[in-house]
Order: sequence, then structure tokens, then C-alpha cells
Amino acid sequence: MDHSAHMHHGEAPAAALARCSMNMLWNTQIIDTCIVFRSWHVTSNAYFVGSCLAIVALGVFYEYLRAFSKSVDTRIALALVASGKGKRTASGTRSGRSSPDEDAGLLSGRRVFKIATTGTPVPFWLRVLRAALYGATVFLSFFLMLVFMTYNAYLVFATVFGAALGHFIFGGAINIDALLGEEGKGMACH
Repeated sequence: MDHSAHMHHGEAPAAALARCSMNMLWNTQIIDTCIVFRSWHVTSNAYFVGSCLAIVALGVFYEYLRAFSKSVDTRIALALVASGKGKRTASGTRSGRSSPDEDAGLLSGRRVFKIATTGTPVPFWLRVLRAALYGATVFLSFFLMLVFMTYNAYLVFATVFGAALGHFIFGGAINIDALLGEEGKGMACH
């Protein structure tokens, strides 16, 4: 016998009826949808619209964090070059050739485990800043993935729309030299 509709002693009638609905299939449910947390329990249409707007804002913020992280990396690189601690390559682009260590590992079967030894060392506090930005970006991306995994069509759309809107706002420029390289090749790896 199912006793799930019965109230427990001392429990308010509204609390007994308000339950999170967990769907593992595509759905368009609004009321009683819980978004990531049990406490983010949608109880009205207005609350659902507000939740969708919050998710759009999180998608935009995710794209802002990605763009801001690239900006921080660029500023750090310019500061290192200006201070004489770093240098640019002659062409300013990658050659596309693999390193001898990569070839040795691939061709000889030897495993080459190295921490990135090429490049310019980044000062400690700037590494902390870069790590914090990276961690925030990863956290937000997984949080949005959990929203996506509600399988709610409206929340999925809000997630995608927020990311697209953020990319439109913060991705308004591209680095043609980095994309095409000195040979005029596209992003192909060979």
C-alpha cells in the first residue's frame, strides 16, 4: 500500500504535498520542478520564469568568465614580455611541429611524463588567480550541466540561450593569425 500522500505528525499540509519531481526524460513540467537543489523548488509560473532568467544570466556569466580568463592570460603574457621574463617566437605563431619528447613517446613506446617545461613560468600569485578563474569556470560549467540534466525543455533552452547570448556579447572578435597560422591553414591538425 502506498502511504506517500499521508502527512507525518507535525508536518504542514502544503509541505506534505510539495515534492520535487525528478524526470529522467524530456519534459516541459513547470510546477514542482526542482533545479539542482531541493531548495530551488519551483512553486509557481512566475518563479519558473525567474529561474529561467537566472539560468540565462548564469550562461552569460560563464561566457564572461571564459573571455575574462583569456584577457587575464593576455595581460600576464604582455607583462612578462615587457619585464623581459618572457619572449615571443619570431613569427608569433605555432609551428605546428611536435616536440622531440612527443615524437619519442609516440614512436618508441616510452612514456614521457613532463609538466609543461616549454613556455614562460608564471609568478605564484598570478598562477593562483588563473587557477581560481579556471576553477570558477569549471564549477559553473558543471552547474549548468546539472541544470541541463533536468531534461526540462525550458531549462535546456535557457542554458543554451544564455551561453549563446554570452558568446555573442563577449566573443565579438577573433584572432585571425592564431586561427589561420602563418601557412594560411585553418584549424586542421595536419
